[in-house]
Amino acid sequence: MSIETALMTLTEVARAIAMKQVSSHEVTRALLHRIAEWQPHLNAFMSLESEAALKAADAADAALAKGEVRGPLHGVPLAHKDMYYDAGRVATCGSLIRRDFVATTTSTALQRLKDAGQIRLGTLHLAEFAYGPTGHNSHYGPVCNPWNVAHITGGSSSGSGSAVAARLTYAALGSDTGGSIRMPAHFCGVTGLKTTWSRVSRAGAMPLSQSLDTVGPLARTAEDCALLLALMAGPDPEDPTASHEPLSDYVAATKGSLKGLKIGVPASFYVDDLDAEVARVLDETIAVLKREGADIVKVELPDQRQLSAASQLVLAAEAAAFHKRWMIERPQDYGPQVLMRLQNGLAVPAITYLEAMRWRGPALAAHNAATAGVDAVIAPASPVPAPTIAESDVGGGPNAPALLQRLTLFTRPVNFLGLPSLTVPSGFTKGGLPIGMQLIGRSFDEATLLTIGAAFQRVTDYHDRVPKLPS
Repeated sequence: MSIETALMTLTEVARAIAMKQVSSHEVTRALLHRIAEWQPHLNAFMSLESEAALKAADAADAALAKGEVRGPLHGVPLAHKDMYYDAGRVATCGSLIRRDFVATTTSTALQRLKDAGQIRLGTLHLAEFAYGPTGHNSHYGPVCNPWNVAHITGGSSSGSGSAVAARLTYAALGSDTGGSIRMPAHFCGVTGLKTTWSRVSRAGAMPLSQSLDTVGPLARTAEDCALLLALMAGPDPEDPTASHEPLSDYVAATKGSLKGLKIGVPASFYVDDLDAEVARVLDETIAVLKREGADIVKVELPDQRQLSAASQLVLAAEAAAFHKRWMIERPQDYGPQVLMRLQNGLAVPAITYLEAMRWRGPALAAHNAATAGVDAVIAPASPVPAPTIAESDVGGGPNAPALLQRLTLFTRPVNFLGLPSLTVPSGFTKGGLPIGMQLIGRSFDEATLLTIGAAFQRVTDYHDRVPKLPS
């Protein structure tokens, strides 16, 4: 068993298995070894299925020996956020209410990865019902940041960010309703892709907000995210909202150059009131992109605070509608922070909700007009590096809304507009915490974001750095 196999990217390990340079069994054992070392420090896994994973790895190796290749992920072990239903398996959704919920269907996104040959390693931790940006969970404990276990991972895809960063899985599905892929990517130093709303089917994924929810990957590189998007994207009869927009060759897009691309830097909002180290990394990232041939221009965006407020309002109303019955019947089974946020949603008037929904089209048109001259916009994923678990453990107290709002300030507008956004590791604080920048693209133009992200990663090594095991 080579521990080094655990440090490969998804693309590298899939190729190595396909070329029989390493077996699925060896790869799975290497990950299980790292999980045994790291899990007590991180709490990233909700469930671990070691024996079943090794058995599936042996079956994948036997199939490959006979020349049977299941797909691009043949024999690759992966774990995903525990909100993707897998028929016959428990999906806790990070909650007490669904602690024993056994799925009767398999999510389309997960099924497409299984059809491509992935092996199930287990399931990953998340904020309760995917409704929390920090990584706290009052039922199962917080997930810890591998770079410093006293700090948050970001949520709600907390286990996904932590496990990918610590090299416990090659990639993981997350979900992004208000920043839940991009914040863990930023705080944990991994690459996270928030897809265009409707680009990937949400059938069989736990719903939170039907008009904001998106499915996407967290991985080590833009190339890995491209591979996963290519496997998952496209229409789905099980999800009538899944788009029929044409797909791009996402993997090919990662080979492209920055020459001729225009990247916009917002004149305000995303550059206001930044932590000094986040501001420094933004400047350094822009300098790299410019050096690699991108044309950097200033853009004046419409009022982003209005977009952020509208996003929160829509999320609150839709989440409350989904949870109404459980709030009446089982309020004691919610954590205080999640219950407070859900109850706030009950107070949103129908007229206010409908006005916000009606405004989405004009708001997107205004954004498109403001960014017509650029291929993407660059912005920090959050104004701050990861706070500590202690200072962000606000429960349902009076400081909760302000803290949650600050952490998600730069992610929510993108959700409201339904746009794609790729977060890439872009630097570190002096204290060793990762900082990520998000690239915001045009609707259904994930390909350009992946081109920019991959080009940046070819000349930087932030995505290659590996956290050290806590002593």
